[in-house]
Amino acid sequence: MSTPLQRQQSQADQSTLFEVGDDPPTEAKPSAPVQGRPRLRTAHRDQIVFRAAPLDDLIPDDHPARLVWDDVEGLDLRPVYDRIQAVERGPGRAPIDPKILMALWLYATIEGIGSARQLDALGRTHAASQWIVGEVSINYHTLSDFRCDHVALLDDLLTQGLAALMAEGLVDLNRVAQDGMRVRASAGAAAFRRRPTLEEALAEAQGQVEALRQEVEDDPAATDRRRKVAQQRAARERAERVQAALARLPELEAKKKAGETDKARCATTDADATVMKMADGGFRPASNFQFATDTASQVIAGVGVETTGSDMGQLEPMVDQVKERSGKVPPEWLVDGGFAQHDQIEAVSAPEVGCTVYAPVPKPKDPKGDRYASKPSDSAAVAAWRQRMGTDRAKEISKERAATAECVNALARGRGLIRVLVRGVAKVKAIALWSALAHNLLCAARLRAAAVGQV
Repeated sequence: MSTPLQRQQSQADQSTLFEVGDDPPTEAKPSAPVQGRPRLRTAHRDQIVFRAAPLDDLIPDDHPARLVWDDVEGLDLRPVYDRIQAVERGPGRAPIDPKILMALWLYATIEGIGSARQLDALGRTHAASQWIVGEVSINYHTLSDFRCDHVALLDDLLTQGLAALMAEGLVDLNRVAQDGMRVRASAGAAAFRRRPTLEEALAEAQGQVEALRQEVEDDPAATDRRRKVAQQRAARERAERVQAALARLPELEAKKKAGETDKARCATTDADATVMKMADGGFRPASNFQFATDTASQVIAGVGVETTGSDMGQLEPMVDQVKERSGKVPPEWLVDGGFAQHDQIEAVSAPEVGCTVYAPVPKPKDPKGDRYASKPSDSAAVAAWRQRMGTDRAKEISKERAATAECVNALARGRGLIRVLVRGVAKVKAIALWSALAHNLLCAARLRAAAVGQV
């Protein structure tokens, strides 16, 4: 037990335990500077890590690659499967599933990737591409061939997709807008030659082919023989390209003014490339992409690739194409002034076609003249077009052309459709179809999602 004195001292200590003195608190002394190097968490890439995860976890559930794959699962690819010769319990190496190649190119088009080599590299490094490939070995040769070898199939898939959207009531094609877009060609400006130079190049290429053929026949060495066979093939292909350029030269000469036919030039690398005036005012080799788009849904219903820089003469063929794809002639067709050719307006406005054209009427030479007044030389269809375009309703409808066609062109530009990396109008047409299929895939997903939300 504690004594009374000890208890008194304890109470005194407790009474002063939390008392604050009258003197101000002393300021904290500054800490001494830190000595040595800072401690950091750095990357250690030489450590061994074991990760067990399925490929399906590489991308989230709402990733666009899954949307592309779901769309490809519903495509009719029987024309490609029918060409496969390797069958079960039979000889031959199994090829890559066409659905993988189809999904890869659709996803690449959406992402703005136009190079087969780049897409091949992404298959080994990019999560979405790895998910689509699913550990199947691919190479850029196969990718490049698949992209351009199935133009007819791509065209049929565009028709099937349009028919499906119309059957679902998501596309009506009551009003269509058409516009042209010039896309830079793969041919360089330096490859264009006039007739004398082309004839000289053809003779040189044919002489080289013959010389190499003779060397191959006389050379018994197998290794050197293979090398010369490759050289012979390259020389033969060059001769074929020059021949194609000479074959197209009369078409280009016919477009020149009288006395200037000798100035016509054609590219030795891509005979189908034509020097066109681009959007920036410059002149470069290009192709003229034509898209016809439903104004209500922005779904592409028609695709064309032309080797001329003008839009004149492109109205009637596109109306026929959309009719063939959908079984319907759109009642209203919106174009810009480049399409306003009288014979084209008369053709699509005929009673058996029944298409009403909305195109700007050019300004008359006389500033005081009325551009909307019919002229004595006008046919009934052209006179009706002039009078129609003078109404407020027509001017309001015409605004949808830029809101639709220009928007679709801008989206295509954003997805890399600025310059094509292939040569020949057939292969360029394939690129245009890939762009339209990828665009319609995204539009279909948007329209179906909106329809589900309205239910």
